[in-house]
Amino acid sequence: MKEVNIIDTLQELYAKKGFICDMDGVIYHGNRLLPGVKEFVDWLYKEGKEFLFLTNSSERSPKELQQKLARMGLDVDESHFYTSALATAKFLASQSPKCSVYVIGAPGLVNALYDAGITMNDTNPDYVVVGETRAYNYDMILKAVSLLQKGARLVATNSDLTGPTETGIIPACRALVAPIELATGKQAYFVGKPNPLMMRTGLRMLGVHSDEAAMIGDRMDTDIVAGMESGLTTVLVLSGVTDLENMQVFAYRPRYILNGVGDIVPK
Repeated sequence: MKEVNIIDTLQELYAKKGFICDMDGVIYHGNRLLPGVKEFVDWLYKEGKEFLFLTNSSERSPKELQQKLARMGLDVDESHFYTSALATAKFLASQSPKCSVYVIGAPGLVNALYDAGITMNDTNPDYVVVGETRAYNYDMILKAVSLLQKGARLVATNSDLTGPTETGIIPACRALVAPIELATGKQAYFVGKPNPLMMRTGLRMLGVHSDEAAMIGDRMDTDIVAGMESGLTTVLVLSGVTDLENMQVFAYRPRYILNGVGDIVPK
């Protein structure tokens, strides 16, 4: 499939009522806003589109994400954000209300779990929960392995192996979970994209049907497959992890391939 830049080919996309957008690699790299993003967000508001930033990152709360974009010059209401941390907390609260967990993760994940009525427990928790964190260390791995051997179940916020930053690609949640899985022989249940649980929540928040929405992301193995399997029109942007070469290893294809979200805005 060739890269798409001709506006005439985007008419199907313009007709969509709702847009679900990934963040890392689509909206920003670390603390650097990507080209064309401001124009894209302005276009969403101008056209009266429903939109949601649906991120697999579990480090920050919606309020923190809203403030992060504000520091980059984007004014977006907190209601437009949904994270894998919130999805994980919702999943655990529905599966085992008032359960306890041992967490390897950042404050965004810990606070989401607290808000869902879930308590912290490093002695005999019901679950070991893993998300992204810069504080990851060997002692955490040892503790997680020990608790899983005692009967705890393993849940992870997302299956991203790597993530883009302004300085390059870094390990993400799946890379942090892998040593624990290998040491225990137990497989994590991943809650974030491409899990349809998170996608269905996103569509409910938008208030649109799947065939009225588009999924925009930079990853074939999470964003694009999630959108495709949930019935959304898919848009791969080449501003993040996936490029045209490594896209070829996947058996499925996005509906559109663009350099970045700025290409969506009519010139």
